[in-house]
Amino acid sequence: MADYNTMRSAVGARSARIDEGLRAHMNKVYGTMSVGMLITALAAWAIAGLATTSDPALATGAMRNGTMLTGLGVALYTSALKWVVMFAPLAMIFAFGTVMKRASAGGAQLFFFAFATLIGVSLSSIFIFYTSYSIVQTFLVTSVAFAGLSLWGYTTKKDISGWGSFLVMGVIGILIASIINIFLGSPAVMFAISILGVLIFAGLTAYDTQNIKNAYLAHAHHGDQEWLDKSAIHGALNLYLDFLNMFQFLLMFMGNQE
Repeated sequence: MADYNTMRSAVGARSARIDEGLRAHMNKVYGTMSVGMLITALAAWAIAGLATTSDPALATGAMRNGTMLTGLGVALYTSALKWVVMFAPLAMIFAFGTVMKRASAGGAQLFFFAFATLIGVSLSSIFIFYTSYSIVQTFLVTSVAFAGLSLWGYTTKKDISGWGSFLVMGVIGILIASIINIFLGSPAVMFAISILGVLIFAGLTAYDTQNIKNAYLAHAHHGDQEWLDKSAIHGALNLYLDFLNMFQFLLMFMGNQE
């Protein structure tokens, strides 16, 4: 009987350590993601400044003549650097896997923050095409939706791991549809893409949150702190991308261009 009580106490203590570690791990994930979002916002603000336009048709011209951009924004958007701004974040996403394998946890975190900076620079044009009020409004709506979806993904007992392949196929589908619509220029197709995009990245928010939790529970007993630190950064990247994409798709039909 004494042995049984001892074993039960040991199991209880181990479970408590895992629960405490999981909370710390998730806090690190959300904290890293939040810092990344802050860096993105500051980078976008630094390029676009406070300027907006009430006429979307003037936005492209405004970017050319510099009346709607800071000095740094003019230097970027009126030179060949604009191509770096457009494609560097995509290249960094593909490189992230290699960085996670070869770099230290600190190096991977710096790489993530550099990526968040470039994303902010590339997103700076939204301050020209949309009013500041509608951007803030959409950001708040996205924040509330993201928090609810991530909380559900963390707490639900339902196994949603099967959603992964379906959601990835959805991402590929809206990417192809977006490319096709560049040539079609159909507002109806773009509206449909934005709705599907919101739904897909809403699902990915819950899916990725549960996946982060399950990955920690599966590896916590190994005691590999370096792996856990890198896992937190990778999880932060996934949730960051989920939030960012959901925000952009919501902005497509919530953003005010007047």
